[in-house]
Amino acid sequence: MAELSLVVGLGNPGAQYARTRHNAGFRVADEIVRRQSADYQAWQNLGEYAKIRLAGKDVLVAKPFTYMNESGRLVSSLARFFKIPAQNILVCFDDVSLGVGHIRLRPSGSAGGQKGMKSVIEQLGTQNIARLRVGIGPKPAPFDLADFVLSNFSKADETLLAPALENAANAVESWLKDGLEKTMTRFNG
Repeated sequence: MAELSLVVGLGNPGAQYARTRHNAGFRVADEIVRRQSADYQAWQNLGEYAKIRLAGKDVLVAKPFTYMNESGRLVSSLARFFKIPAQNILVCFDDVSLGVGHIRLRPSGSAGGQKGMKSVIEQLGTQNIARLRVGIGPKPAPFDLADFVLSNFSKADETLLAPALENAANAVESWLKDGLEKTMTRFNG
């Protein structure tokens, strides 16, 4: 069996969260799956995944059904079952420290306060997991952080987000094809 890669979009399940800032990772995953005209299938009550072929590689694109702070359960379950090493995993999630419309890739590091990424790191037992952060900020001063990330994007922000989601999907394809270093050079500027 060919070596698989795993791309995970983080977010919260349910219609009430679908368009919130915290679901930027889900929206990246959905953009990738939409481009491939693929369908998701459920995985052990932990989430869903679509198996696609992208950049000449077999890839699972997944979204947790658990809430954000339990995202690692799906990631570790898929990684164990399909024998996907940490270096073949890319996690996509929202980042309040990046402006709306910006994306940034990193090869590793701490969760930086992102509870979904913290769960992934804890479940996999390593910080050496590539991540693609999608800007949703900055948070306005009067907002509580939790209220902000669970708020919907304004129409103006949606206009900025749309090309960022396309760009993020392109970055995932580049990561698979050209590796992380070249992709960071191309997309982090």
